[in-house]
Amino acid sequence: MSLAALLAFAAIMFVGIVTPGPTVLLALTNGSRHGLRIAAYGMAGAVAADLTLVALVGLGLGALLAASEGLFLAVKWTGVAYLGFVGAVLMRARAEPSLTPVSGRTDPNIREGSHRGASPPSPLATVSKSFVMAMSNPKYYLFMSAFLPQFVVQDLPPLPQYLLLGAVIAALDLVVMSGYALLGYKAARAFSHRAAVWLDRLSGAALLGLAGSIALYRRAA
Repeated sequence: MSLAALLAFAAIMFVGIVTPGPTVLLALTNGSRHGLRIAAYGMAGAVAADLTLVALVGLGLGALLAASEGLFLAVKWTGVAYLGFVGAVLMRARAEPSLTPVSGRTDPNIREGSHRGASPPSPLATVSKSFVMAMSNPKYYLFMSAFLPQFVVQDLPPLPQYLLLGAVIAALDLVVMSGYALLGYKAARAFSHRAAVWLDRLSGAALLGLAGSIALYRRAA
């Protein structure tokens, strides 16, 4: 694989990743609700999903998903249900967060970056949630199964090439999610509690919109 081809792949993937998707929105929400440490666990789950997806594409799961109507529908409606559930939870966010205010004074009884009276999620729960969310979009499977092989040179061993492409995707995703998580964290600290809740609700509405787009998605004949 030439350097020019790799740079073209990275540019196309960056445009796709920087457009808010489920894991990017989750990073934004985790940053605003729970702080950067919890957001980092979510990012780890998303990166693990990136690498898993690239491996599955390399093994032919994308082609299987395209050929099997039953498997496609199972992945599709699982993704719709999960994204819809997470979006609905965020839409019901109440004006109770207690982040560090602009004055810099913090209630010592409340952990920074968490909602009042609520404990932050465990690292395992945060990683799992982000991983499942990243793996719940069948459109992404079909896109990657059609897109990745175009950058794999047939005359060279495929494994090192898929590893390189997976590393590029994971690195780009990590950079973009870090930016969104930092944005959510800074916004929650700089603005009022109510503004932070509206940030949650906007993320929830976007996730519901993504769930709706998956529900309406039909494969090309």
